[in-house]
Amino acid sequence: MNTKKKTTIKDIANVLNISAAAVSKALHDDSRISKKTKKAVKQVAKNLNYQPNHLASALRKGKSNLVGVIVPRTNSNFFSSVIQNIEEVLNKEGYNIIITQSNESFKKECDSIDTLLFTQVDGIIASMANETIDLEYYEKVKAKGIPLILFDRGENDLNVDYIGINDYDSSHIIVKHLVNQGCKRIAHIGGYKRTRIFNNRIRGYIDALKKHNLPLDKELLIESSLTIEDGRNKMAQLLKLQNRPDAVYIASDYAALGALQLLNEQNIKVPEEIALVGFGDEPFTAMVTPSLSSINQHSAEIGKQAALTFLSYTKKKSIKQTLNKIILDAELVVRESSNSIQ
Repeated sequence: MNTKKKTTIKDIANVLNISAAAVSKALHDDSRISKKTKKAVKQVAKNLNYQPNHLASALRKGKSNLVGVIVPRTNSNFFSSVIQNIEEVLNKEGYNIIITQSNESFKKECDSIDTLLFTQVDGIIASMANETIDLEYYEKVKAKGIPLILFDRGENDLNVDYIGINDYDSSHIIVKHLVNQGCKRIAHIGGYKRTRIFNNRIRGYIDALKKHNLPLDKELLIESSLTIEDGRNKMAQLLKLQNRPDAVYIASDYAALGALQLLNEQNIKVPEEIALVGFGDEPFTAMVTPSLSSINQHSAEIGKQAALTFLSYTKKKSIKQTLNKIILDAELVVRESSNSIQ
């Protein structure tokens, strides 16, 4: 098999008949190397298609100028917006990002952490997978003295920085809105309680029902993985009840989309018969029929704050993280799916 050997600094040195140390200095614009030599070295490096070994450089300097970003998925406007804003802030300070996605898999998340640590990243900004319960791999990041910033999904037990919205209050805002629309039997298709943000949304939903003197019916509270297909299946489950809900609050726009599809197929009028509210304010929520009410999670601000939090650690001599939360107020964007008063 014909394999192409990677060009090294030594190869460049041999062409120019100078030392490898001189080549290295020239590539790093060392003031002790003449302009003529620098120009010659860079030209030969280009001709030989030389690619610097960033990992070796990071090991030497103790800094890679790389930040790892772990998200459950990239095909979500929320996560892609967070990533975009993290990158914009960090690029201005000379950092690049490495993006990995867990696809909600605990194993894949652990593999991503190992890969990022091997790459010698200077920090990790992450949103946990749905499957993640064991925090051992995140503890490994902390043990190495690498700044760890969590957003959207995180755990208090890790005692690190966290940026997100007030999930508990979000449920209160949604239930209050639905009650004001005249709804009296409000269901909640939520995420799994084991994930802190979904547990907070469930707690908020339960407490909001009590606040508005509405009974808690266990049949109306369903945990799910919040995919489009899950939205369809869980809505079908609710429709089979003898006493159907007159409103459904769903903890993800994707699951809400699935629920809306099913209601439209069965000619159930939204919001007249069943009102719907999603979560995330994905772009499609304004485009479907009827348009979907949803919680705006302020993804751009979350991304900026996560990046700025990482940068704050680059100015410190030692890394000692504690639980430090930046909690943004949630905003309900009311659209046709829950606006019965028109």
